[in-house]
Amino acid sequence: MASRSGFSRWWAREKRQQQKGTPVVVTMENPNYSVLEIAATGDEAFPATDKGRGKNAKQFTWVLLLKAHHAAGRLASAAALLWALPGAVGKRLVSHRRVDDASEKPHLLLKLIKGLLFFSLAALAFELVAYWNRWHFRQTELHLPEAIEIQGWIHSAYLSWLSFRINYIAYPIQILSNMCIVLFIIQSLDRLFLCFGCFWIRLKKIKPKAEDDGYKYHPMVLVQIPMRNEREVYEQSISAVCKIDWPRDRLLIQVLDDSDDGAIQLLISTEVSKWSRRGVNIVYRHRSATTGYKAGNLKSAMSCEYVKDYEFVAIFDADFQPNPDFLKLTIPHFMVWKGIQFDSSTNNIARKEVDLFYMDFVVQGNPELGLVQARWSFVNTNENLLTRLQNINLAFHFEVEQQVNGVFLNFFGFNGTAGVWRIRALEDSGGWLERTTVEDMDIAVRAHLHGWKFVFLNDVKVLCEVPESFEAYRKQQHRWHSGPMHLFRICLPAIIASKISMWKKANLILLFFLLRKLVLPFYSFTLFCVILPLSMFVPEAQLPVWVICYVPIVMSFLNILPALRSSPFIVPYLLFENTMSVTKFNAMVSGLFQLGSSYEWVVTKKVGRSSESDLLPAAAVSKISKLQHVKANKIYKKELALSFLLLTAAVRSLLSAQGVHFYFLLFQGVSFLVVGLDLIGEQMS
Repeated sequence: MASRSGFSRWWAREKRQQQKGTPVVVTMENPNYSVLEIAATGDEAFPATDKGRGKNAKQFTWVLLLKAHHAAGRLASAAALLWALPGAVGKRLVSHRRVDDASEKPHLLLKLIKGLLFFSLAALAFELVAYWNRWHFRQTELHLPEAIEIQGWIHSAYLSWLSFRINYIAYPIQILSNMCIVLFIIQSLDRLFLCFGCFWIRLKKIKPKAEDDGYKYHPMVLVQIPMRNEREVYEQSISAVCKIDWPRDRLLIQVLDDSDDGAIQLLISTEVSKWSRRGVNIVYRHRSATTGYKAGNLKSAMSCEYVKDYEFVAIFDADFQPNPDFLKLTIPHFMVWKGIQFDSSTNNIARKEVDLFYMDFVVQGNPELGLVQARWSFVNTNENLLTRLQNINLAFHFEVEQQVNGVFLNFFGFNGTAGVWRIRALEDSGGWLERTTVEDMDIAVRAHLHGWKFVFLNDVKVLCEVPESFEAYRKQQHRWHSGPMHLFRICLPAIIASKISMWKKANLILLFFLLRKLVLPFYSFTLFCVILPLSMFVPEAQLPVWVICYVPIVMSFLNILPALRSSPFIVPYLLFENTMSVTKFNAMVSGLFQLGSSYEWVVTKKVGRSSESDLLPAAAVSKISKLQHVKANKIYKKELALSFLLLTAAVRSLLSAQGVHFYFLLFQGVSFLVVGLDLIGEQMS
């Protein structure tokens, strides 16, 4: 009775509001429809006997029409997209030319994916025949018929498949699935704790602070710009570094050019000479033997005799553009701007501002501080979907991972650029080594083992670019995920034998390397690209819906928090991250087992933009590139094979009426198809 009386009160209140008259404007977005405006203020607009009821019925009708119009628009957009996709696929296949490189040779992973695809196609054929003949049973209704009930040899083969599936396939898949789910939960908890740490830093307003009481002592700083064949970006990088606000007699800029193109060498040396004539203390270095990639280049530069006169070294890659106040924001974290002078009258040590005469008395504020790392900021974030998705990942990496580890652990992986090192810390840690392709992580780990501390400045940003083509991004991610595993094999004995605390050893081995560099790509690929499609053909080994849908969505929301403007791209981000898992898994395996591509370094292609609105230079570069080269569209076989595997599993999920599984497999399969045909990002020549 209580519910009926409550409904009656609500209905009476609605009728009273309707009798007062409510202006309603209904606008159709389609120009073929007319615009209807109802401005009712009394009874004259609705002369029906039941005034409130008549008006409500008309409003309801127009609202239904409006919703139907919006739904039709959405369906038309989706249909247009699906209609255009086969055309794009066909065009890409027709214009495809094979591009061979070392990383695209057939290997075990591609053969495994092809084997799974053939298995899924055969299993799907069996299931379709069984479904057509009503042999298809749900797991709870599974009944193996007697011999007299078997309808021919196909029915007998299908029953044999069912028995083999239950007895030999389901159990191993379920064991592997449970293991991946455990790893998935552990990694999600790690991500959750990192987000909580970032929230705590914001709540308490924790920031690294440098003491600066006005004493303007400027230490000797060396700035290095390593580059190789950087035609598009060398000029803007050198220009930005030469504009750094620091006394010229206490700053030296080294342009470390490893280019093998004589024309590019001439351009860079000419640019260096131009700034040298303007009074900037800048030198050009070119190695005759370019071994060791970037690490070899930096190691060669640090061997110069004059380097011993410098206390700090700042490193910028060729596409980075520091602001003029970069050194003034980073160097103070190493120093305290006060001298110490002995006062004999009071027999005390008095702190007071001093001239350069008292330079020997300057005290280092953080004698154990070896590195100050700045954050990256991107000039081409909004260029295309690929750059937006990269921005989500990198924003989380800097604002959450680097900041939290810097505040609570005083350790994080050096990003290779936009950082200032104490030269004594580099020398104490063994200097730059050429043993891996992640020389920045290598020196950071060794410095941490020697007791040096790091500071991350989230408020100090340096402009740079993210790759705009999928090919460049894919090669970059391969190096970023194979190098750490290669380094882990090399550094593990040194970590175990080091004198740091057990907590720091556990953090390095379990969290820094295993969980974030090995477990993440392993379970992402195994769980969502192998186990999930297989579970459609082996329903006895099912994945829970919360593993497929709920937890990944929550984790994606956490990842997108540092870049809230990218929140509309949360679904493409989730699908794209799963799509990239095959590249990351392949790179992780090659680095862990030291396969051929684990020591492969390919310079990331850049466009050369100095600001977010700098579109004309990019267009000019693109036009020149098109005149010089013909783009060979690339097809990525692993991604393409996985798309067919997932789409096949999506068809199979329809037979079991698994809604969530079907939609996930469908959209994930389409995303693999788009990436496999190189339809994402700019097409770079």
